[in-house]
Amino acid sequence: MFSWDRFAAIVVKEFTQVRRDRLTFAMMVGIPVLQLVLFGYAINMDPKGLPMAVVSAESSPFSRSLVHALEASGYFRVVAQPATESAARALMAEGDVQFVLHLPADFSRKLQRGERPVALMEADASDPAATGNALAALQTLNQTAVDRDLGGALAGLRAGPPAFELRVHRLYNPEGITAYNIVPGLMGVVLTMTMVMMTALAMTRERERGTMENLLATPVRPFEVMAGKILPYILIGYVQVVVILVASWALFRVPMVGSLALLSSILVLFIAANLAVGFTFSTLARNQLQAMQMTFFFFLPSMLLSGFMFPFRGMPGWAQAIGEVLPLTHFLRIVRGILLKGNQWGDIALEVAALAAFLAAAGAIAMARYRETLD
Repeated sequence: MFSWDRFAAIVVKEFTQVRRDRLTFAMMVGIPVLQLVLFGYAINMDPKGLPMAVVSAESSPFSRSLVHALEASGYFRVVAQPATESAARALMAEGDVQFVLHLPADFSRKLQRGERPVALMEADASDPAATGNALAALQTLNQTAVDRDLGGALAGLRAGPPAFELRVHRLYNPEGITAYNIVPGLMGVVLTMTMVMMTALAMTRERERGTMENLLATPVRPFEVMAGKILPYILIGYVQVVVILVASWALFRVPMVGSLALLSSILVLFIAANLAVGFTFSTLARNQLQAMQMTFFFFLPSMLLSGFMFPFRGMPGWAQAIGEVLPLTHFLRIVRGILLKGNQWGDIALEVAALAAFLAAAGAIAMARYRETLD
């Protein structure tokens, strides 16, 4: 028959086990809190204040009113006024601006003559979710942007069609195909998940099976152990990349404008950075379950705060600051820039430097933690 005493003993035993395994308990509490904070505060599908550059060949009340109307909508924020169109394109290629507004030299003259001049808005459409609402706001903006300047003899222009035409050119992804943005990003997500998990589990498995003691007994330095553990998984990572690139081209027709050789040379930094994180987790985890929990705790913010699922510029400042620390954030900018925009080395140098800095920091922590296990 059922015994309440035996049942109570089992309950007490389980609570004692949970109290001893503090890391697992912390993960059980921390992961729901992390999800609540990220989904509640950091995720925003309607980004505002997107950076915009203005290339204006004139300075008139009409051009200034148009720019002020764009900023008043809340979706646009002027951060640069380059002198040439090529300089503006460079800012967009590097990801410094999301939009470029072009105003011709005869904008005001044609507007006053009722000739409906054309203002051009170029948008970085590589991420359709980031620009969709902002571009939708432009549909009615040209009807009221310069109304207060149409006084006196120009008042008759208010009754007719809009005084000027605002054309939109979507660059890098003119049709707004979501797969062009998601599929290249999956390369970074898959590598992050598999590389961190595989390394953390491989090292922890050796500790559980007792083979770690034999490894520690050998005259092998910490860097040699880490490099030897990482190299095979770098090769596995390249195999994953080849599979994803082939599937991207064959199934989704994702354009590959830039240099695949440049992307391949940068991949080693990203893969090694994630493997160094997994190596660090393996020095903290006591078993494979804890290693899995740590991997998920790292993977969740990487996926949500890197710009893979949600617009990066739509997140609050503190979330963007965390996202800038994550290697996936910089790799997504690199892979999307190379494949969709045709970026060269100069366009992605800062992102590559951020990956190298993360790799150096993660590698130093991993080796320091490994030395502690030698004592």
